Amino acid sequence: MPNYVRNNAWNNGGTFDNPDLLWYAKGVSQMMSRPLNDPTSWWFYAAIHGEYVNPNTSWYPNPAAFPAWGYITSPPSVPTKPLPSPDAQELYWNQCQHGSWYFLPWHRGYLMALETQLRQDIVHQGGPDTWALPYWNYFGGEGGSQFQMPPAFTQPKLPDGSANPLYLTMRYGPDGDANIYVPTAAGEAAHPNDPNLPPAANEVTEQPALSETQFTKADPLYGFGGPDTGFSHDGGQFGRLESNPHNKVHVYVGGAPSDNSPLYGLMADPGTAALDPIFYLHHCNIDRLWAVWNASGNANPTAPSWLDGPAKRFAMPDLNGQPWYYTPGQVTNLGALDYGYEELVTPPVAEPELASRLALLGAPAPAAAAKASNGPAAAAAPRQPELLGANNGPLRIQANGAQTVVKIDPSVRSKTVASLARAAQAAPPDKAFLKLENVRGTFDATVLRVFVQPPAGAAAGDGNALLADTVALFGLRRASAADGQHGGEGLTLVLDVTHILDQLHLAGNLEADALQVSIVPNRPLPAGADVEVGRVSVYRQAF
Repeated sequence: MPNYVRNNAWNNGGTFDNPDLLWYAKGVSQMMSRPLNDPTSWWFYAAIHGEYVNPNTSWYPNPAAFPAWGYITSPPSVPTKPLPSPDAQELYWNQCQHGSWYFLPWHRGYLMALETQLRQDIVHQGGPDTWALPYWNYFGGEGGSQFQMPPAFTQPKLPDGSANPLYLTMRYGPDGDANIYVPTAAGEAAHPNDPNLPPAANEVTEQPALSETQFTKADPLYGFGGPDTGFSHDGGQFGRLESNPHNKVHVYVGGAPSDNSPLYGLMADPGTAALDPIFYLHHCNIDRLWAVWNASGNANPTAPSWLDGPAKRFAMPDLNGQPWYYTPGQVTNLGALDYGYEELVTPPVAEPELASRLALLGAPAPAAAAKASNGPAAAAAPRQPELLGANNGPLRIQANGAQTVVKIDPSVRSKTVASLARAAQAAPPDKAFLKLENVRGTFDATVLRVFVQPPAGAAAGDGNALLADTVALFGLRRASAADGQHGGEGLTLVLDVTHILDQLHLAGNLEADALQVSIVPNRPLPAGADVEVGRVSVYRQAF
């Protein structure tokens, strides 16, 4: 039995009757009492993930405005000085790994370092020396009932009448009304008339990520854990787990106020997210899902470039004020770290994708022996993606969305049509992916709904349109900074639209010379908060 067990935050109803949450609040309160330049303070730890407090960073708003820390509405009352030394900032601050295969191990070490500091403060107040962060499993509970944020985070006061440090003002939720929930399948069912929540493709879910068997792989989808990168503080290409649920939960929980002002919740932006105490419970659940994925028989990378980490080392302050340097290889095995989770339930085995596609397309299923392993075709290595079509140039998404036309290359389309016809021979048909390339902007609290060729007369948001998927723009501002780490390349978002490819084929619409793509924000964008997509493209991938 590990010494430190992370338990479900919804134990005892998710209230302060749950001792894990009560002690968390007491530890956070102690850390918040220290100044910004103290490595044991809440504020310093938040800046390790990312900050808008040093005006000399490339991502600090100019002119100064939100999300700069000095413009955050309290509670909490966020300090902006004194800044630590430049050397301390260089060593510790703005480290979070996003759009990278280091995303999961970096955040695991970050959680452990914060826990160590919290645990010391908790013990000094008479708490248990085995305390560990709880996790918010928004997929958990009977019938998925734990999609709501635990009630302990909604109360302005602790049971003793003192201020609750887990409560904050700038947390708006999916509807902008401070009702914080995650639109999982159960969450959507609980909000049936919510115009911001379209059909099932919008759901926050762990299933696509947990169904992935490779930690990292090449374009177009980057595997469970993300693309092979170096140090990547504002990377723009996400692995399956980071894309959904990680990014979507950040954006939905942070949200934006319903008055359509240019503000958004702290959780919606990497430079403010770690100021919100719910951040760490969300990331505990993401870490738990990594452990679930490993427990399901999936392997982490073995390449030295992953195990040993990037050239710029990961560093966290220890209890003695010295840096703790760590690598992914040192935090891979939870048991060896003396950590565990209350619940590690592996998901049910889904029907093999090839078999389900063949059934949909009316093709013969693979033979029984082949079916058991998803057939020889499923094991075939995918070929390099080939461009099927693209639009003519940048697309500006304003308040209620935009449309563009993706022109199709007839010669490439003919290959895809032929592959779908050959599906009758149990050959693996093409897959299709839609890319939103070089997405730039400043309003992170945005979820984009992407529709491909809605039926004639259908509105882009109605139930009859061909909804590809939804994507959250967590990290948009930082990835768009012209003098940032990646030169303002923005985010590149990949959507698997194979299901739409099959629908177009079955409807006889695959011979079209163009596809109409509609991109609709989940809520209207505030004035001046436009999002620009550099290019909209569609790729085929053959086997």
